[in-house]
Amino acid sequence: MLSPSLAQEIAGDTSAVIGFNVLITDAEGMVIGSGDSSRVGTFHEASVQVVRTQEAATHNASQAQQLRGVRPGMTLPLIAGGQAVGTVGITGTPTQVRRFGLLVKRQTEILLRESVMLRSRLLAERAGEKLLADIAAYDPEVVEGDFLVFRAAELGFDLRLRRVAVAFEVTVPAAAAHRQGAPTLALVRSELLRTVGEVFADPQDIIAATAPGWIGVLHRLPAAGSTESLAADCRRITDVIAAREGLAARAGIGEPATSVGGLHDSYQDACEALRLGSRVAGGSAVHLITDLRVHQVLTAVGQSARNRLVDLTTGDLRTQPDWPALRDTITAWCESGFNLVRASEALHVHRNTVVYRMNKIEQITGRPLREHRTTMALYLACLADQLGGGTDSAVRRRRGGR
Repeated sequence: MLSPSLAQEIAGDTSAVIGFNVLITDAEGMVIGSGDSSRVGTFHEASVQVVRTQEAATHNASQAQQLRGVRPGMTLPLIAGGQAVGTVGITGTPTQVRRFGLLVKRQTEILLRESVMLRSRLLAERAGEKLLADIAAYDPEVVEGDFLVFRAAELGFDLRLRRVAVAFEVTVPAAAAHRQGAPTLALVRSELLRTVGEVFADPQDIIAATAPGWIGVLHRLPAAGSTESLAADCRRITDVIAAREGLAARAGIGEPATSVGGLHDSYQDACEALRLGSRVAGGSAVHLITDLRVHQVLTAVGQSARNRLVDLTTGDLRTQPDWPALRDTITAWCESGFNLVRASEALHVHRNTVVYRMNKIEQITGRPLREHRTTMALYLACLADQLGGGTDSAVRRRRGGR
């Protein structure tokens, strides 16, 4: 429980402060740390009795001579969890060192508890990372879902509760990347996990770093929870990361699930929302897969099919210098339920501008935008154009998916 490296660090630092040699033994009486490094690895006989009785003992010069590896001084038990896990000894005449005994003992026990807590937290983090990675890569033909449910239960998590997956991507802005003292993702990893954990604080929330700059969350949804409140929480996290760390952060949100297979799909969807949202959502930092299902289907058909859809459907529209504005107008027209007022509000332009653009689109295509079949074909072509090209294999590798 008390590592030799920690024992040596405590013994060396404490010896330098109090001016007397401090040594630390394990429960078997072997010296694992000492201000006098020559004593490390030797046997300290007095510690055996101190560990057994859990009571301090002092030894003068004549008493110390009768015990193997013991010098005059005081030996006190180190207690952790109600058990003696070792001892701490101070070399000197008992009258000189007695006043330091309790102080050194308490300080060592505090550092020991902190070390145990840190180790426990690191082990819990690694177990959470492994669990999330296994869910992200879940294949029912390779591993049974019940096995992951059982393993999660050992960690205190019930995977049968209603959860939703969230994926965070944190990057160093290009403007700050070359600045002296700019943050690196490896150095701020613990701080990023703590920031996410401050918002997703339910004991059932599973939070883990899945790769440098990527954090996954399997968030337990409260009975009255909604995607709106979850999106607001994610925006709060991305804002805090940007303000506190000088980094850029985005979040993708999947769909609710109550099974291992459902959580796998939810996490993959959250990562898909991140990938697709960066292409079509402008400056938004939070992306919901529910808003991007059509985009997801379009990417599934492949780049070649999307290119043909765009080329054959948009025709001469893409040659126009104001094509981005025309494309946004078609998108807003469809997503606003073919309502002129709502479309103008979504575009933040006057309704007459929308009418002008629609007339132009109809003149170029020779098709009326109030004919829904025509308009939906144009809408899909506009989304495909927004998605652009490129492959997504690198993104899948970073997020831990297949």
